Amino acid sequence: MSQLASHSSEYTVVEGEPPEIEGRNLITGAHLWASATVFFFVGFVFAYFYLRSLNNGGMWHPSTSRRRSPSARSSPPASSGVQVPRGWRCAISAPAADRSGGRRPRSALALLVAAIGLQLAEWATQDFGPTQGGYASVYIGWTAMLFAFVVGTAFWLETVLATAIRYRALAVGEAPPPGHASGDPGRPGHDVADPLSLLVPQLIAVSFYTAFLAAIAVVTWIILYLV
Repeated sequence: MSQLASHSSEYTVVEGEPPEIEGRNLITGAHLWASATVFFFVGFVFAYFYLRSLNNGGMWHPSTSRRRSPSARSSPPASSGVQVPRGWRCAISAPAADRSGGRRPRSALALLVAAIGLQLAEWATQDFGPTQGGYASVYIGWTAMLFAFVVGTAFWLETVLATAIRYRALAVGEAPPPGHASGDPGRPGHDVADPLSLLVPQLIAVSFYTAFLAAIAVVTWIILYLV
């Protein structure tokens, strides 16, 4: 057992894995993560309709939280829910030979950052807090959870773009230095035969997940802003 954990252990068994396998794993992982994400928001959907139906003491939506309630149709979540998927459809169609990141994925990242800024602006301008009625509690909790997922997804895309930009000078088919783009520059070889070939599967994975997240944002806007 100690030999397995020693620094002198050989890693040739796990190096040079065909990139097609890792690419499929990335896309499958994105689908599984999307399925798991649903469970983070089901509770808010239940809380919304359950607390609304009870309306104990008329405190579901008291007058103190009506002035800045999300009833305006020009609200930030609505605009981000409509615009973000466009960027991800662009990212998913990025050419396989493009290792520079490309304008389309960068535009998608800009849209995510804009959605984050719009949500921060919405919170800064509303005049009610999570303790002012059932609706306010659900609204703050729901949008905060969605905000956290958007920030995490933006970081995911940023890491993919950063890797592409870092190695943009390499010719197509040329591998980076040993250990680079594999998570450990000190290793003598690559975990995957051509690590940079995984950029496109990563873009496909993050594109799918963010389009899925944008769909959740649209459902969020419909329930919180219109229902």
